[in-house]
Formats: sequence, structure tokens, C-alpha cells
Amino acid sequence: MFPGGKKGMKDLMKQAQKMQEDLAKAQEELSNKIVEASSGGGMVTVEMNGKYEVKKLKIDPEVVDPDDVEMLEDLIIAAFNEAKDKISQQSESEMSKLTGGLNIPGLT
Repeated sequence: MFPGGKKGMKDLMKQAQKMQEDLAKAQEELSNKIVEASSGGGMVTVEMNGKYEVKKLKIDPEVVDPDDVEMLEDLIIAAFNEAKDKISQQSESEMSKLTGGLNIPGLT
């Protein structure tokens, strides 16, 4: 039998349901957040939402050099990766607050 009997089980189920609702709400809020990341001292800037969708890309015309396309490609990749890392860190931080540090696969 479950410790606390039926009442204990009922309370546990309510807590689990509340946590599930809180997690869903947090995930929705995170998906709507926008992060900005840049590279090359601001020459390339990316805005990305919590769903890892790029919402904006700005490239300073000074960095566009037809003879050095590779540098521009590297700057774009660096800005994308920084934005992705920022979203991941925010997501892990928010989920950790809700789960009390429990490692629950699939929530971050």
C-alpha cells in the first residue's frame, strides 16, 4: 500500500499534475522568448526564439567581402551557435527551478 493511503496517493497525483502544468507553462514562455547573439564585435547579429527559430539576421555591410566569404560564413555560424547556447542555458535554468534539480529526460 502507498504511504499515507489513498489520501497520500491523491496528494501525490495532484502535485504531479501541478508540476506538469507548470512545466508546460514554462516551456510555452521559453518558446516565446527572444535571445540576441552576435559575433565579430557585432558585425553579425542573430535573434532566435526559444523554439530555435531564427527571427532576424543582421549583417553589417562592412563585413561583406567578396574575397573573404569564408569569414562571413564563420561569423554567421558563431552567432547562430551563441544564440542556441543562450536558449539552452535559459531552458535548463528555468526547468531546473521547476523540477528542483531533478534530471527528467526530455524537459530541457
